[in-house]
Amino acid sequence: MKIVVDAMGGDHAPEVVIDGTLAAVKEYGAEVILVGDEAKINPLLKKAKYSGSNIEVVHAPETIEMCESAALSVRKKRNSSIVVGINLVKEGKAGAFFSAGNTGAVVCAATLGLRLIPGVERPGIAIVTPTLKGTSLIIDVGANIDPKPNQLLQYGIMGDVYSRTILNKTNPSIGLLNIGEEEAKGTEFMRETHELLQKSKLNFIGNVEGKDLFSGKCDVIVCDGFVGNVALKVSESVAQVMQVFLKRYLLSNALGRIGLLFLLPSLKRFKKELDYSEYGGAPLLGVDGVTIIGHGRSNVKAIKNAIRVAKEEVERKFNEKITEAISNK
Repeated sequence: MKIVVDAMGGDHAPEVVIDGTLAAVKEYGAEVILVGDEAKINPLLKKAKYSGSNIEVVHAPETIEMCESAALSVRKKRNSSIVVGINLVKEGKAGAFFSAGNTGAVVCAATLGLRLIPGVERPGIAIVTPTLKGTSLIIDVGANIDPKPNQLLQYGIMGDVYSRTILNKTNPSIGLLNIGEEEAKGTEFMRETHELLQKSKLNFIGNVEGKDLFSGKCDVIVCDGFVGNVALKVSESVAQVMQVFLKRYLLSNALGRIGLLFLLPSLKRFKKELDYSEYGGAPLLGVDGVTIIGHGRSNVKAIKNAIRVAKEEVERKFNEKITEAISNK
């Protein structure tokens, strides 16, 4: 099954997107439909001397820019790479869609074009994060900023399926992100959500706090999109600041520069473990068609791994498993 890739999405599109696509084709044998401006895509494929049959190009003359309104642009720009790409999945010509473009537009186009899996009320964006004990999945990080308790229960169910199917975890533990571990903590909304999760069939361990985001205390962290997005942005900022501080103090004197030579191998491993590009894109869970959202600044490795994740979701019939889990909740 083919993977649709938005060639025009991202800060460094289309060059980086095409390089990442070529890497995915070479390494994973992916079959890809590149959607975007042919006048920009074809010369880059020619420059890369690609002559295989795994890449098809579908022309889409319009591009939804990062700064544009999501809902308005999806309705007005029907010939954009995002809308055309989603329609290819809707029509059964491809099994998945990936874009590193306007996140809101991807969520809107996928929700309107592909609709939701039966029983799912709102989609959620999930991200895989490194922890002290491996990886955790956080859902939602921006798709739904004003959810209902039952929607967070659905996020827990979908996160459980993702952890089992894609991350190969046998009995994923689920935690609810709150201001304290005690059952009575948080707003009425949080307490009601806690009760629903506790009564579910999930391996729910209770509330977890912000300090547990990277501790590995649980495999899936459930939260609303507002809190999740703030947590994500703060985490990205801290990682960037840490790198600046390390460089600043290690390079501030001769002794530090000498020490840096010995630390380099460890620092490279540290950077690799925190590198978002290792985990590919963020799956948009709940829509009736595999959809992966990439970071705007996605590099070649991130694009390649996002296509890999999309391919895995299709091959492992991930959405069918969500449908079954939601119906049996």
